[in-house]
Amino acid sequence: MQLIDSSGWIEFFTSGPLADEYARHLKDLERVVTPTIVLYEVYKKIKRDRTEDEALSAVSLMNRTKVVDLTESTALFAADLSIKHSLPMADAIVYATALETDSTVVTGDAHFRELDRVLFVG
Repeated sequence: MQLIDSSGWIEFFTSGPLADEYARHLKDLERVVTPTIVLYEVYKKIKRDRTEDEALSAVSLMNRTKVVDLTESTALFAADLSIKHSLPMADAIVYATALETDSTVVTGDAHFRELDRVLFVG
């Protein structure tokens, strides 16, 4: 399983320079895990920078993946990971979700660079 971080989805949806690289990881959406915090970040960014219709279209595609809600146990695990690895809140939630779902984080976010189970793009 793979978890595409918000930066990857945004790169894909905005046809950024690394869009093709992320597209390779999105070929089988049933094998992609998406934490709800990623839905939030992608929807907000695309709606703010483009249009609500584009943001809703992005979320519609993301909903074809395995969307994972934030639970109490994941929140506490994320807090521990945040302390251990000096991760911002959203990144800690993403990383905790990846570890709990046995997924690899696919990202270009430097906060993840030195962590296990991360495929760094860029």
